[in-house]
Amino acid sequence: MDIGKKMRKYRVQNGLTLEELASRSELSKGFLSQIENDITSPSISTLNDIVEVLGMDLSSFFKDDKEEQIVFTSDDYFVDEKEHATLHWIVPNAQKNDMEPILLELAEDGESQEVLPHEGEEFGYVLEGKVTLIHGDESLELRKGQTFYIKGEQTHKLINKHKQKAKVIWVCTPPIF
Repeated sequence: MDIGKKMRKYRVQNGLTLEELASRSELSKGFLSQIENDITSPSISTLNDIVEVLGMDLSSFFKDDKEEQIVFTSDDYFVDEKEHATLHWIVPNAQKNDMEPILLELAEDGESQEVLPHEGEEFGYVLEGKVTLIHGDESLELRKGQTFYIKGEQTHKLINKHKQKAKVIWVCTPPIF
């Protein structure tokens, strides 16, 4: 881990100059510069003083800063093919996030899994074809360009009763698929 580079990153994020950090941490500007340039290493106690000035603790400072993937292509998708339904997880590992978007393709007579009542909300956008949203005791017909937004309080699923394939972007929070 590059402590100096990380310290500089957090110092700049906090809008502090080296001089301001030195004053607040009661260390010299030259010493902090040497840390940032990896010429010297601080003791744990000194580093703790510095990160406190930066508004964090040591565990937060040492937490891995892996870059999150922002853009995904079809090569990143995970696909689960059933007899009449195909699920595309269009954001890999979305279970760790607050929401889970999927692309659901339903062939003729295809249907999604039945989703049992849960806390959370769901949104769907019909990209192609027509689907029936079974929501509790209701049957709601949706066609291309229409959306649905439901709470997860009732059992629900999507069915394609038509000959044309249907495609739906379905976003769940929290992740359920």
